[in-house]
Amino acid sequence: MWTGVQFTGSLNAGATQRWFTHSWPAQWHVVWYVMPTSPRTGGPQVDWDVAVERSNATQCTYFITVKNLTSNPVTFEARYAVMS
Repeated sequence: MWTGVQFTGSLNAGATQRWFTHSWPAQWHVVWYVMPTSPRTGGPQVDWDVAVERSNATQCTYFITVKNLTSNPVTFEARYAVMS
């Protein structure tokens, strides 16, 4: 397994934004997850959704939509794990 941080981001309170990352090998099985980097206690800070586009025969693009669930600004890392 191969892991890393693809990008960092920030969102204002209650905001939602979409990012994309392209040219990933289509034969890879990639899992995306979002980790807050601004500590807060009391509940979840972010929710995320991932959509995929097969951009050509060998590559794909991932669209990662992140929502801030709090009433405060939040910063985060968009992390990935290549499973195969």
